[in-house]
Amino acid sequence: MEMNASYTSFVAVGDSFTEGMSDLLPDGSYRGWADLLAARLAAREPDFRYANLAVRGKLIRQIAEEQVPVAAAMGADVVTLVGGLNDTLRPKVDMGRVRGHLEEAVELLAPTCGKLVLMRSPGRNGPVMERFRPRMEELYALIEELAARHGALVVDLYGAAALADPRMWDVDRLHLTAEGHRRVAEAVWQTLGLPPGEDWRTELPAAAPPGWALRRSQDLSFARQHLLPWVGRRLTGRSSGDGRPAKRPELLPYEVLDRQDLS
Repeated sequence: MEMNASYTSFVAVGDSFTEGMSDLLPDGSYRGWADLLAARLAAREPDFRYANLAVRGKLIRQIAEEQVPVAAAMGADVVTLVGGLNDTLRPKVDMGRVRGHLEEAVELLAPTCGKLVLMRSPGRNGPVMERFRPRMEELYALIEELAARHGALVVDLYGAAALADPRMWDVDRLHLTAEGHRRVAEAVWQTLGLPPGEDWRTELPAAAPPGWALRRSQDLSFARQHLLPWVGRRLTGRSSGDGRPAKRPELLPYEVLDRQDLS
């Protein structure tokens, strides 16, 4: 791919990963890799436009039905589509339906944008990762297949050991820290053929693992604050994104957006 490519518009589609959780800003909103990428792209193009349709908790069917047609109509230079991981984390999932919805989304988006970017999302090392790894790898094999078929780009975050490091993940163990999001933004930037700013795959320095007492305390806190509420939503058919609007629903000139300092 040609270096220093020019992109004048970007639409992000997906769930909490693309919304930016848990890259928390002082005002209580989330930033995340898509906002960071948009800021860097906007610095190169004075008339740059950006929309982020992502909503936390969305399954691939909801993304395909609610976000993808809107994104396709925008005709952006770059569209990122990240979805399906929430489906694989459900106790029961029909991977055939996941495949169908993802195919539908890619088939609609690919002809309507300049560059369609798909991702093999990262996963945190640990027992949860091992339990759901077969489903995740089935999803990622499909993403590779669809990318090859439709000429889409793939950002392989799943293959990066640095992003599997538990220190790159927030206390909820589901979302990346600010540093993790910053690295994802760099990975997408490079995949788009833009000059690298750093090696986003560089692993964190080795550190002594926390002691038994601290690990148990962290586990109990995680269960109370995050795991039990998550299970409760699954049992009652609710989602953290119910009733929540898209993060940036219109493809607007970047400078008119009410945004925080993204430097």
